[in-house]
Amino acid sequence: MNDVASDTQVNKEKLVRDLQRVISDAEELLHATAGQTEGKLVEMRERIRSNLVDARHKLGDLEEKVKDKTKEVARATDDYVHEHPWPAIGAAVGVGLVIGLLIGRR
Repeated sequence: MNDVASDTQVNKEKLVRDLQRVISDAEELLHATAGQTEGKLVEMRERIRSNLVDARHKLGDLEEKVKDKTKEVARATDDYVHEHPWPAIGAAVGVGLVIGLLIGRR
């Protein structure tokens, strides 16, 4: 279950980074076309600018949620390891053994 949560968390973090990149590119496009004053283009730039402001606010909210969820998952993992140390040690040994076997095969 923790694997699913961590995969979801990684996907959310990747989504946040991708959205930041898209917003940055859109802002760069707005700055590049700032000198053009055709009516339809000006209207479109204003609409894009408004959407970018909204996207920045939503992205900030999403980032906060991702950070909070990451902390929550880390706390839950820490609590589990403290409450059940031997299964956690066994899992770590198992993962280490598999990685060691895979590395040793090359």
